Amino acid sequence: MAKITPSHAIQSLDAGVIPKTKNRLKARIVHNLDLYLIILIPLLVLLIYSYVPMLGIVIAFKNYRVFDGILDSKWVGLTHFRTLLSDPKFFSVLSNTLLINLFKFIFQFPLPIILALLLNEVRTGFVKRMTQTLTYLPHFLSWVVIAGIFVDILSPSTGIINVMLKVFGLSPISFLGDDSYFKSVLVASTAWKETGWSAIIYLAALTSIDPDLYAASSVDGAGKLRQTWHITLPGISSTIVFIIILRVSTLLGSDTEQVLLLYNPLVYSVGDVIGTYVYREGIQNGSYSYTTAVGLFVSVIGFTLMVTANKISRKYSNRGIW
Repeated sequence: MAKITPSHAIQSLDAGVIPKTKNRLKARIVHNLDLYLIILIPLLVLLIYSYVPMLGIVIAFKNYRVFDGILDSKWVGLTHFRTLLSDPKFFSVLSNTLLINLFKFIFQFPLPIILALLLNEVRTGFVKRMTQTLTYLPHFLSWVVIAGIFVDILSPSTGIINVMLKVFGLSPISFLGDDSYFKSVLVASTAWKETGWSAIIYLAALTSIDPDLYAASSVDGAGKLRQTWHITLPGISSTIVFIIILRVSTLLGSDTEQVLLLYNPLVYSVGDVIGTYVYREGIQNGSYSYTTAVGLFVSVIGFTLMVTANKISRKYSNRGIW
């Protein structure tokens, strides 16, 4: 009788398992072929429009010339990165971008949470739906429309705010031409446009909280504030952490269209951000390689911030994106 060694047993086991696994996978694909074909379309779109263009990153390491093309342009290594790190103008727009996004994070981030909590307490269906519609609507307006609205409202001569100031005997304020007010205008316009839309995420998270928790807390004598603090906020804490991590990763991003439509030479010192800097140097001046290096630098910093925020969140709250 032949002796069966452990190695022979493993080989025979693998020979039986691998074909079965392959057959099972093939059968699953054939059975769900229509679903895989549906998924294939957005995956191809993602590949073509998001990943294939990443090959253009190589421009940051070359002296790109349009007529030479990407492959034939001269390789210059890290020259453009040395240039941006020694350019005081770049650090000026970098600090402006960071400050504006920090202000947006501090003052705008709590607003959707507050709005969602307030809407969750509204019991009249018509009032709730109407409020949601009115707060969501600005999200669907382009920055061109919103910039026009804010220019009219903040006009030093005919704007409603300055008209009210004149009524009370105060001097008009040039909100869009004063360094000390321009960042506040950017924060306020972004908050007005996006608060209602961002609240949708928190309203969805609120539906996952067990209503019995509120009933039990009411029996114990807890009021609305105490229920919000001990039940509602902990119930949506994972969503809050998720949004915070995403917002941290975009601290060096910028709403270029918003700034381009609202700023002017009087506020360049505080309003010029990375997006407008890239637009001016890349599109207007033709410095494609340099601005690609700027974009790559910002992307790496953003990715680093996201990973760091996720690690900190996992360490102290045991929650994170991954």
